[in-house]
Amino acid sequence: MTYFDKVLNTPLVENPIIMGIETSCDETAVAIIKNGREILADEIISSATEHARFGGVVPEIASRTHTTAILTATQRALKSANLTLNDVDAFAVTEGAGLLGALLVGVSFAKSLAFATNKPLVPVSHIRGHIAASYLADKSLEPPFITILASGGHTAIIAVDDYYNLNVLGSTIDDAVGEAFDKVARVLGLSYPGGPNVERLAKQGQNSVILPKMLKNYEGGEYDFSYSGLKTAVINYVHTQESKGAEVNKADVAASFQHAAVDVLIDKAFKAAEKCGYKTIAVSGGVGANGYLRDTLTVRANNAGIKLVLPEKRYCTDNGAMIGAEGYLQYKRRNFADLTLNAKAVVPLK
Repeated sequence: MTYFDKVLNTPLVENPIIMGIETSCDETAVAIIKNGREILADEIISSATEHARFGGVVPEIASRTHTTAILTATQRALKSANLTLNDVDAFAVTEGAGLLGALLVGVSFAKSLAFATNKPLVPVSHIRGHIAASYLADKSLEPPFITILASGGHTAIIAVDDYYNLNVLGSTIDDAVGEAFDKVARVLGLSYPGGPNVERLAKQGQNSVILPKMLKNYEGGEYDFSYSGLKTAVINYVHTQESKGAEVNKADVAASFQHAAVDVLIDKAFKAAEKCGYKTIAVSGGVGANGYLRDTLTVRANNAGIKLVLPEKRYCTDNGAMIGAEGYLQYKRRNFADLTLNAKAVVPLK
């Protein structure tokens, strides 16, 4: 009997303990989640400081760091939870999207653990993982709700109709919002990662630089985004001022960009909630850690009588806990993979 045959015949555990493994970019993350909502352990080893020297993520460095860090992160997680591998009921791993070499490290490691223990191997979409972080933030949360997906690779307004069905109402037609933050940070002379540094600088400035309203006359989807023009407008403004010999108030530029980039996310999320009749809005993805986004959403939600779910900033960025949370849902659906599971650089939003 093959490994997969054994797994297919394995009865589901009522309150399963899932190990979530995440290696899609520059964080090596391993977490242990019970029953999809309770975090027993959560370990992250980041290589961000290594990438900062180069102004962004270097795929080869990320892959090598994962290779050396993943065993350590796993051992720490097991020790923190006071468990052994035999106590784990399934191994959930990010199969995509992300850097292919980095993903392969996690997928290969998870396959070896699943095979060695004869436990299910559960493939998880990184995107769905971000959304599932909301279930960790609010243990009573149930669909339906609207989620703002805002990260370095994705930007979308998604209606979470139930635990498994996602309705993508709109997404970016070019750059993701996190990508725009990084590019604006670069032109302002800020180091990687750009998002936190732009936010920090913006607190010292005013929303005084006139920037374009994205997709003002766009005839496509009413919930779509475009950050390429906004990013270019910031770059052109800075270069034009410098060519004139004028002083550039970088704090004002950062504040104005942040307003332009974030306000449209909030506006479209509330518009979607009203259209769908949903009374809850959640935030997912790395940009969900942005303080201006969180503060503005809180005020708008209170005024509109909307329930707001904001994961801790740690669970907005890449982490193993969100993979374990989504892994639980896929486990309950018996979405198991065999040992031919491969990494995918791109996965659909749904």
